[in-house]
Amino acid sequence: MTLMGHCPSYLFVTLIYAENEPFPIFSAFLSMGVLKMKNDNTTNKKASFNVKRYLLMFLSVFGPATITAMADNDASGVATYSVAGARLGYPILFTLALNVILLAITQEMGMRLTLVTRKSLADSIREIFGVKTSLFIFGSLFIANFGTIIAEFSAIKTTSVMFHLPPIPSIIFIVVVTFFFVTKGNYKLTQSIMLTSCLIFMTYIFSAFKSKPDWGLALSNLLYPHGVSFTKEYLKDYLVIGISVLGTTITPWGQFFVSSFAFDKNIEQSRIKFSQFETYWGAFLTGFFAFFMIVATTATLFVHNIPLTSGEQAALAIEPFAGKLAGTFFAIGILNAGFMGIVVVSLCTSYAFSEFFGISGSLNTSYKQSKTFYTIFLLQLVFGAIIAMIPGVSLFQIAVITQALNAMSLPLVFYYLIKLTNNKKIMGEYANNAFQKYFAIICTIVIIIASILALVTTAHTTFFSGVR
Repeated sequence: MTLMGHCPSYLFVTLIYAENEPFPIFSAFLSMGVLKMKNDNTTNKKASFNVKRYLLMFLSVFGPATITAMADNDASGVATYSVAGARLGYPILFTLALNVILLAITQEMGMRLTLVTRKSLADSIREIFGVKTSLFIFGSLFIANFGTIIAEFSAIKTTSVMFHLPPIPSIIFIVVVTFFFVTKGNYKLTQSIMLTSCLIFMTYIFSAFKSKPDWGLALSNLLYPHGVSFTKEYLKDYLVIGISVLGTTITPWGQFFVSSFAFDKNIEQSRIKFSQFETYWGAFLTGFFAFFMIVATTATLFVHNIPLTSGEQAALAIEPFAGKLAGTFFAIGILNAGFMGIVVVSLCTSYAFSEFFGISGSLNTSYKQSKTFYTIFLLQLVFGAIIAMIPGVSLFQIAVITQALNAMSLPLVFYYLIKLTNNKKIMGEYANNAFQKYFAIICTIVIIIASILALVTTAHTTFFSGVR
C-alpha cells in the first residue's frame, strides 16, 4: 500500500493487472520502463523536428553574409595577406584576429539595419542624410571598388599565364561568362555559384599544411604579437601593411553589399537571429582562410627571408618549400578569389548607385527592367578588364593602394552605420547594445589614428628616399 501511494497512476494500474504474476513488482517497473522509452522516443522526435526546423530556417537566410565575408578574401586580399605573411610573419595574425571581430560586429549591424527597416544601408543614408552625402560616399566607394576590380582582373591575367592559358582570351571569357550568368540568371543562381566558389578556398588550407609551419607560434600570435625582432623598420612596415590588411578584411563595399544582398533576398525580420548567426559565421570564415594564407607565406617566405612583391608570385615562391601541388592550389585559390571579387564588387557598385540615387535595381529583375543596374555592372567589367590587360599593370601596387584607401574610407562608412543602428526611433528594440556601440566607436577612432600615421610614415619614407 505504501508502495502504491508513491507510484504514478500508470504504475498503479500495472500493479493491479500484474498481481497474479510471480514477480508483480518487476513487471510493474518493466512496464514503467517501456512507457518511459515511448516518452523518450516522443521527446527525441520533437527534438529532431526542432533541429530540422531551425536548420531549414537558417538555410533560408544563409548566403548574403557568407558570400560577402568570403569575397573579402578576393585576389587583392590574397595579395595583401601574402605580402603581410612574407614581410611581417606570424605577428600580423594578431591584427587579423581583431579585424575579424570588428568585421563580425559591423556587418551584423548592416544586416540588422536592413532586416528591421526593410531598406539597404545606402537607402537609409540617402533618406536620412540626403543626396549630397550619398554622392560623396558613392564617389569614394566607386574609386576604391574600381581599383579592386582592376586588381581582380590583373590576378586572373597573371594566374592564367601560370596555367599556360592565354591571358587576354581568359579575361574576355571571364567578362562574358560573368555578365551572362548575372543578367540571365537570378538571385538564387548567383548565390549558388558564389557559395560553390567559396568551397575552393579550401585550397589554402592544403597549401598551409604542406608548408609545415610552426602551429604553436601561429596560434599564439592570434592572442598577442611575438616571435620577431620589433625593430623601427619592422614597426613601420607593420603599420602600413597592417592598414592594408584592415582594408582587405573589412571593406566599405562589404558593408554596403551585405546590406543590399540581404535586402534582395527578402529575409523576414522574424529570422533576424539566424541572420546574425550567419554574419558571425561568415566573419569567422574570412579570418579562417586568411589565417592559412598568412601561415603559408610566413612558413615558406618570411622564415627564409625571401622578398615578395605580389600575391600571385607567392604561388610560385612557396613551391620549393611546400611542393608544386601546394603552389598550384595557391594559384587556383587566387584565380577563384579574382572571379568572386569581380562579381561581388561590381554588383556592390551597381547596388550602391541604384540605392543611393533611388533607381530600380535587383538580381531578380531582367535587363530591360533594370538597365542602369546591369549597364553599370557591365561597364565596370569592360573597363576593368581593359586596364588590367595593359602591360606592366602591377596587381601588388593596385592591391595595396586600394586596400589602404578602403581602410581610410571605413571611418566615414562606420560613422553613418553606427549612427543609424544606434537610433532607437529607427531600430526600436534592435538598436545597438553598449558593447556593439562602444567597440565600433573605439575601433573607428583607432583606424583614423592608424591611417594618419600610415600616411605620414609613407610620405616620410618616400620623401627621404627621393632626397637620397
